Amino acid sequence: MDIQLWQILVLAAYAALAQYDGLHFLVGLPKPAIAGLFAGLVMGDVTTGLLVGGTIQLMNLGVSNYGGASIPDYMSATLISTALTISTGQGVEFAVGIGVPAALLLVQLDILARMANTFFQHKAENYADKRDYKKVKLMNILGVIPWSLSRFVPVFVVLFFGADVVNKILAASPQWFLTGLQVAGGLLPAIGIAILLKYLPLKTYAPYLVIGFAFAAFLNLPVMGVALIGGAIAFIKFKEREEQASKELSSTQVSGGGFDEDE
Repeated sequence: MDIQLWQILVLAAYAALAQYDGLHFLVGLPKPAIAGLFAGLVMGDVTTGLLVGGTIQLMNLGVSNYGGASIPDYMSATLISTALTISTGQGVEFAVGIGVPAALLLVQLDILARMANTFFQHKAENYADKRDYKKVKLMNILGVIPWSLSRFVPVFVVLFFGADVVNKILAASPQWFLTGLQVAGGLLPAIGIAILLKYLPLKTYAPYLVIGFAFAAFLNLPVMGVALIGGAIAFIKFKEREEQASKELSSTQVSGGGFDEDE
């Protein structure tokens, strides 16, 4: 299945808009899961879009551009890998194998976009010193252009030339290389979860982690089912602590009242 030009343009436009959203509105368009859903809708295969987006989302857990640092562009990688996966008929492992190198490569474009953006910001500062506030607004608007182009251009270029190129690469690639991509595609989401678990209080809540793992690994319970059970347990614990805090407060009030009477 070939990718149509209109699909390439729509996906590239989404990448540009998502970058702007990540800097301003914060609706959630840069999230890989949302990008995968959108790409699946555009390509006519929502299931694959959700699988690819959800898988790459797991790799993105706990990763953020703290302090303005450049991080892998998993949003654009999701758009690219979803479209190529659907067009070539490959599996999710192939998508992750394509998406990870793309995300890492796009870090360099993010850096270039930041460097270009500083030009407009310095101009805005100069106009602010002159109290020319209309041009200050204009510079801030123009500063969006390099940010958006840093996502629009690579997505458009890769998808425009990518399907045939990817098929040729697959045909020429040895089996050990393709197997390596599949193994990496299976490991990377687990690494993302491991990074997230590192920041959670596992020593206190380790039994619940074991329970969730047992449900998923040995009882083949879907993730949604495990999440619902976890939510129910969390609600029960919340109510128990709430009742305990209420009893302690009542006990303190009674104790305090008795003390006043003795005095």
